[in-house]
Amino acid sequence: MKRTEARKKALQALFQLDSTELSVEEAISHVLLEEEKTNAFLDQLVRGTTEHKEEIDTTLENKLENWTLSRLPKIERTVLRLAVYELLFMQDAPSRVVMNEAIELCKLFGDEKSSKFVNGVLSKFTEQ
Repeated sequence: MKRTEARKKALQALFQLDSTELSVEEAISHVLLEEEKTNAFLDQLVRGTTEHKEEIDTTLENKLENWTLSRLPKIERTVLRLAVYELLFMQDAPSRVVMNEAIELCKLFGDEKSSKFVNGVLSKFTEQ
């Protein structure tokens, strides 16, 4: 499974976890096709984002202007959590790649406004 596909499936699993009582394993298994097996990158994205959720949310709250995390539409909140996890805790993908993948996820699952909003928030994480 390519990383883009793993991010897409991680987003779907995290989206489920945000509103259900599923375990991480159950959420991952729900997004995999019957013949698919999880891979290390997908597993790390879902588990890592879940385990570091409080720290990620605190960091996001500090970057949001005129918004609270709880007011954000669920897709934007989930994409932001996933991307911020990668930016803060994983060093194997350049920040531009992480941002671009997050924007593409918003275009796929959200709308044009979603991608612009997420781009604006994530750009605050990459400014030097």
